[in-house]
Amino acid sequence: MTSDLQQAKQPVSAVLAGPYGHPVHPILVTVPIGAWVASLVFDLASYLVADPGFLARGSLWLIGLGVVGALAAALVGFLDLLAIPTGTLAFRTGLVHAGLNLAVTAGYLGGFLWRRTSDLSTSVGWGPLALSGACLAALAVAGYWGGTLAFRYGVRVADEATQAS
Repeated sequence: MTSDLQQAKQPVSAVLAGPYGHPVHPILVTVPIGAWVASLVFDLASYLVADPGFLARGSLWLIGLGVVGALAAALVGFLDLLAIPTGTLAFRTGLVHAGLNLAVTAGYLGGFLWRRTSDLSTSVGWGPLALSGACLAALAVAGYWGGTLAFRYGVRVADEATQAS
């Protein structure tokens, strides 16, 4: 195995990013993904009930939870990015993945601030709803590139000899 490949599999900091073969980033990303998907469900459901305020407020806080979770995932993901040799296709893929996720997080942060100034006793407005939908679509694209890092390039995945044993 080349040293570049081996380097991308090893953590920069096992304490922060997780030990070899057990990265922390993949488990952390479940928090913003779950929170943001649930917030969109709450947004849509706010149009189906007589008293939509609790769903609008719940969606607001799910978005906030997702932003905090995304920042935690980004910090650990950045450590994983540092393990990838620069100048490689995997590193460029990591930059695209990180950039898209940062844009999505910024979009959700903007949506959170927008909603805080809105009337939270009615259904979610069409603007914040559209922003959430667009952010979730971009998140799916970012997730695709994250999957490419793990499943195509093997970033932070145990090498084949370790898997075979």
